[in-house]
Amino acid sequence: MNYFITGIGTNVGKTVVSAILTEALQADYWKPIQSGTIEGKDSETIRDLISNSKTNIHPESYLLKQPLSPHFAAKIDDINIELDKILLPKTTQDLIIEGAGGIFVPINETHYVIDIAKKIECEIILVISNYLGCINHSLLSIDYLLRQHYKIKALVFNGTFETEVKSAITNYHKDLPCIEIPTLEKLTKDNIQLIAETLRGKF
Repeated sequence: MNYFITGIGTNVGKTVVSAILTEALQADYWKPIQSGTIEGKDSETIRDLISNSKTNIHPESYLLKQPLSPHFAAKIDDINIELDKILLPKTTQDLIIEGAGGIFVPINETHYVIDIAKKIECEIILVISNYLGCINHSLLSIDYLLRQHYKIKALVFNGTFETEVKSAITNYHKDLPCIEIPTLEKLTKDNIQLIAETLRGKF
């Protein structure tokens, strides 16, 4: 199965969630578009956080230097991101695919990050973090995904949430599965593995 990890915005914990799910499923990992390579790559973070020996980390389709939205970073690098050239890696294992930013981050003048998921027919895992405005961002994201007939595999609540905040999100569509991931004070292989063990059998 292919799972597309996206978020309600940027810096909501997609890479951490990707590491946990990659470890839980002993799946392959792929980040089609990586911006900000001057600061490192998410694939390197994944490699540093997982413990299993089965995961293959597939190369990015596009590498962009600046930590900006892909369409802007690509313009600076004089690169044209073409959706048709983002090809699903060949693998017999489950595949965790990490998007860039939120669902409506542009990758060129006509396409957005979520269009990658539609092209390669993935189930969506939507990562939510707790900040002022997260309810609105979550409901807008969920509403769009459902109206456009994406299959949402799960909502991932990353970190600590007040009951009122979480219930406002989950009550919008009560049939959506939810996963809770505790706040990690330290990102270590051991911590990732411990949380991954609690998720095995849920996918």
